[in-house]
Amino acid sequence: MSMTLAPVCDAEAPIARVNPVAKLAAAAAVSTTALIASDWLTPLLLLTALLATVPFSGLRLGELARRLRWLWFAAATVVVVNAVFAAEQTGRILIDFGPLTIGTDALLDGTAIGLRVCVAATAGVLGFATTDPTDLADALTQQLRTPARFTLGALAALRLMPLLGAEWRQITSARRARGLEGGWNPVRRVHLFASTMFALLVGAIRRAGRLAAAMDARGFDSAIPRTHAREQRMRPADWVVIAAALAVCAASVAVSAAYGVFTAFN
Repeated sequence: MSMTLAPVCDAEAPIARVNPVAKLAAAAAVSTTALIASDWLTPLLLLTALLATVPFSGLRLGELARRLRWLWFAAATVVVVNAVFAAEQTGRILIDFGPLTIGTDALLDGTAIGLRVCVAATAGVLGFATTDPTDLADALTQQLRTPARFTLGALAALRLMPLLGAEWRQITSARRARGLEGGWNPVRRVHLFASTMFALLVGAIRRAGRLAAAMDARGFDSAIPRTHAREQRMRPADWVVIAAALAVCAASVAVSAAYGVFTAFN
């Protein structure tokens, strides 16, 4: 149970230099379009466009695949479940083996849902894997005028996430040293997991209280307008990224509509 929040891309990559708010807006536009469109072609085009931006993100393919593997596995599971357990198997029957029947319409509907999950997951991973959390907090408070107390508190909480992973390993190692292992007993393993989670939760709550008191003592709760050590500005290139994302969304919808497969809000 480990987690890293630092960007894993080349800091000089084109997407890495984009303002975090611009990346957030672009990812939101692509994800929203994919979720609104209920056909299979629109999210497929959006996913293709996202994968085409990977060379400009500075991310290594291995690292990107590692971060996406479980999300895409979940999307594949969604496709299978929706195709197998559809209320009606209409269209051409592809598989008819005993109780298992899969038609083309059910498969296309499941594929559309899975592709929508893939688009949202890929857009989010590309955005956050190329963004430093501190830069994101600075951009949110400067460009979107979000409350500094909430934004900086969330940033502090995110910065503590890797510490939770280290504590999890420490607790499990200490219990293993004392002979507390589940072995092949599933009930005992579940009991040990629950008790470890409870110990981790208690420690996290105590640390959160100390952190909140320390931040208040340093003036983070003050109503005085704050200054920023690092200025985040919206440059022309950032607006180009947002415009490009909107153009890709519009083009994907237009192509799907031209092929006669576009449907929305299904």
